[in-house]
Amino acid sequence: MPYWTEAHSIQKIIADLATCSILWVDTEVADWWTAHPRLSLIQVLTDPGDRSGAQTHILDVLDQPDLTQQFIDQIMVNPAIKKVFHNASYDLKFLGQTRAQNITCTLKLARSLSKSLLKTSNCKLKTLAQELCGFTEVDSEPQTSDWGYRPLSHEQLRYASLDPVYLAQVHQKLLSLLKPVPPFTPVSPASSSNALPSLSVTKIRVAFECARLFYLAHHFGGITLFRPPGSILGIGNAFHDLADRLVQVVLQDDRFQALLSPPTEALNAGEIGSQMRDLFYSLVFFPHLQATVKADPSKAAALQHLWQGLTSLIQRWAELLVSNRRYCTAEDVLRKTFLAQELTVQHSFQLPNGQQQLVKGKFDSLIYDFSCHRLYVVEYKTYQSLDPSAQLAQVALYSYMLREKVGVPIHSAVYSVLPDWNELSFTWDELEKTVHQLIPHKLQQMQQWVNWQQDQADPPPPAAQSAFCEICPQQSKCQAFFSVSQSEPTIAPPPEPILPLHPLPAVRSPAPDAEELGQNLVATLQSFGIGVTYQGAAIGPAFVRVKLKPNPGVKVNSILKLSNDLRVQLGIIHAPLIAPQSGYVSVDLPRSDRQTAAFEEYLQPISLSPTDPAHIAIGVNLEGKLIEVDLSDPNTCHFLVGGTTGSGKSEFLRSLLLSLLIRHSPQHLKVALVDPKRVTFPEFEKMPWLYQPIVKDAEGAITLMDSLVAEMESRYQKFEVSHCNNLGTYNQTAPKILPRIVCIFDEYADFMAEKEIKSALELNIKRLGAMSRAAGIHLIIATQRPEATIVTPIIRSNLPGRIALRTASEADSMIILGGKQTEAAYLLGKGDLFLLAGSNLLRLQSLFASNPHQYGIGKPSPT
Repeated sequence: MPYWTEAHSIQKIIADLATCSILWVDTEVADWWTAHPRLSLIQVLTDPGDRSGAQTHILDVLDQPDLTQQFIDQIMVNPAIKKVFHNASYDLKFLGQTRAQNITCTLKLARSLSKSLLKTSNCKLKTLAQELCGFTEVDSEPQTSDWGYRPLSHEQLRYASLDPVYLAQVHQKLLSLLKPVPPFTPVSPASSSNALPSLSVTKIRVAFECARLFYLAHHFGGITLFRPPGSILGIGNAFHDLADRLVQVVLQDDRFQALLSPPTEALNAGEIGSQMRDLFYSLVFFPHLQATVKADPSKAAALQHLWQGLTSLIQRWAELLVSNRRYCTAEDVLRKTFLAQELTVQHSFQLPNGQQQLVKGKFDSLIYDFSCHRLYVVEYKTYQSLDPSAQLAQVALYSYMLREKVGVPIHSAVYSVLPDWNELSFTWDELEKTVHQLIPHKLQQMQQWVNWQQDQADPPPPAAQSAFCEICPQQSKCQAFFSVSQSEPTIAPPPEPILPLHPLPAVRSPAPDAEELGQNLVATLQSFGIGVTYQGAAIGPAFVRVKLKPNPGVKVNSILKLSNDLRVQLGIIHAPLIAPQSGYVSVDLPRSDRQTAAFEEYLQPISLSPTDPAHIAIGVNLEGKLIEVDLSDPNTCHFLVGGTTGSGKSEFLRSLLLSLLIRHSPQHLKVALVDPKRVTFPEFEKMPWLYQPIVKDAEGAITLMDSLVAEMESRYQKFEVSHCNNLGTYNQTAPKILPRIVCIFDEYADFMAEKEIKSALELNIKRLGAMSRAAGIHLIIATQRPEATIVTPIIRSNLPGRIALRTASEADSMIILGGKQTEAAYLLGKGDLFLLAGSNLLRLQSLFASNPHQYGIGKPSPT
């Protein structure tokens, strides 16, 4: 149950609720026994299928009359929104009184029925919920509690979340008793000349994606986001809230302005982005993280992805600010860049049939880019859309309506921040053309769809892409509602399932036609005057590798330099990776239907002895084989891992760690974790494999590394006494097993700011890297900033194994992989990686472990 306490969050929720067609509403009142009662909570449910209260919005408006007034102005007096209360005469005392419109009172509905038809002992909401709708264990005790005291207890919030659920179920049941038709049959066209007094931009986007989902959402409410495989549920509102707070704190805190005060030639967007991240983390995100995890530890994984998206956005803002700084002073650049957040716009469109349609919307951000002297409407997405045309329609509407308001052309951009950064930009010409060609016709279609009834022909069409049906948030409801034949009685849509907070499983789509891709690539190269012969292809989870043999006289370099040309000609999002191989040239083309390499499909728990080799899972190769490395091998005993925001570094480290835990008992393996950001290993806080509690600060990191050096020296003393030269040999005869120790050090760069800390850590890494392999102690050092000043030659020379996920630049790629190997800068992100072990460079897809708890890991021990 979302419980909203901050004013800006409540304002955003009210704006979202104002786009719904029907709401089930309840209130809780403080000091209700006095002459001056105070409104404490407003509870709102949009989906009548929810029977648990998980989707009830609880708005804390105690002593915040401005928020209550906003709810009244945007929702209560809006005749287009149907509001259902149980005892409406009481609730309306606090919510608009006689100004409120389109109100339904279930108490009046119940009293209008005969006792023989109703068959309940009284008409109280709790009684109707139990005797009419079959709810059990309905609790009424918190009703008389003190709703003016804060904080509210868990029991109070649980009680508050369930009242709208009872209300929605009772409402549907009463309607079915009043009429011999389904409770939510849409009104007929004859009585619905004003069926759509206004439409939200969000509903229009949904209509472009799927007409049937638009229909269901318009009449019944519910979730309307098509979430691609691997995306995280439940973080969209939180991300938008934190993104707004990011701009607010940037504009208010002088430390952000100070970052831009040096001369423009001295400004580095990467460094400024890093400093902005650190400031925002300490000022806003870390307090938010602590409060959220304390209230609900299960949200830790979602917060990890949330921070990943925020770091991408912060880096984008840093780049824009550095660019704009060339045109204005440090004092002006912030306020002249960030012009508005969540600005509301509206416009009345002329339809082909001569009618008018009012459209309203609220976009996420308005910025100014001095380099092109243009305003940009920006929309944030916490997932990668399967239909860019729907996103184009959405931002085209925002830009067009703002253009009508301010009178100047406006560009637009969509920032998809998860699972990796993707930016779509559109010029005003593209946006205006989209609006004129598509929007009026679509609005007229939407009016027709809304008026359709189940006993009529020509229902709203299904989604054009079948992939949408696989991930539809209302799949079961849609199948039940639109598959009913005209001769059968219609039934109410079934309740929606409660969706989990972890990523959805991958939707397995058919593999792309490698032969067709290969021949298309050959034809494209021939158009550039380069002759090649197709020699086959291999299909991986993220890309297709096409093998080409250059014709005699064709130089390999002539193919290598065409990467960007092929990206344009083939219409792919990422430039292909082209590399010479033994006997052919490989061209790696990204798949549009990228697949996930699920951890459970490649590894299952087994129990190994302490003398067995310790293997870690790196990723899946083009043949679908899992590639693992042995920690006792000199080439793979220690690893340097590098990857920028969105590369999948955190997920890689988690799957690597899990591959060890499911095969080695806590007696045979100990893990030391360093997590300065505090969001990479939240599920592993209480596991018995921990060498010591997870380290989260510089002092703890130094202490940990000192203890590992001391443990290494102690082990070598034991080896000397036992006449052994490595851990495996020692454990074969020793009376007490020595566990292997793996230290995973996330975001090493966070500790490099202070010279003393840097020197101490480098010295210990040097000693452990040079000597600890035989002692069974292994280092995995990871950073998203593999810069030369952070990953020094001392570090590189003592960490022989290398894992390169997508890097921010070619220079970073060369630091991780060595030499002039720049390929990591062109990886696809989200677990696409290179493994360098010895002289072998392999491109793999890392595993995705969505839920370590299924292996019994991360759960607190029973006490």
